[in-house]
Amino acid sequence: MALEHAILVSLEERAGSGYELARRFDRSFGFFWAASHQQIYRTLKRMVARGWVTVTDVAQQGRPDKKVYRATDGGRGELARWLAEPTDPVTVRSEFAVKIRGASFGDPDVVIEEIARHRAHHAERLDVYRTIEKRDFPDPDDLRGQRLHQYLVLRGGIRAEQGQLDWCDELLAALTRDRDSADHEADDTHHHPEG
Repeated sequence: MALEHAILVSLEERAGSGYELARRFDRSFGFFWAASHQQIYRTLKRMVARGWVTVTDVAQQGRPDKKVYRATDGGRGELARWLAEPTDPVTVRSEFAVKIRGASFGDPDVVIEEIARHRAHHAERLDVYRTIEKRDFPDPDDLRGQRLHQYLVLRGGIRAEQGQLDWCDELLAALTRDRDSADHEADDTHHHPEG
């Protein structure tokens, strides 16, 4: 997927300025498709050049004109084309998983601290997602269309973060048990030297 498609989806949901789009990415889209404000502005220029987006200057009192972007028929056609093409399954590349795999080659306490740090991040993100869910989707069974689709993406995020949190808890328990067992064996060797 290109950033263009994420922007087209956002513009179909609601037209807006580059700043407003960037804020939407910071608050929602960015949870699953990160983009810097500079990337969004550069991409909007390309999309205008391709005819996928129009830009209109809107006068504001006491401030410079605001450029409001909207998807065109060409942009909607591109979005429909992209939505119809198959999406490859997600390929996971996790430096964190490689560290867990190699934990026995380093200091177990450092790896355990890293897991705890990841756990805190996932717990915080899960809390953010659940807050959004309660605030924006109090009656999920009544959702239809665009609102249902937004909710389903949020549910995917909740499930992913809950899964990561559960995995971190499993890792912490297992690696702490393993470290403590190794420490106990080392103590036994020191107290009962072989004769």
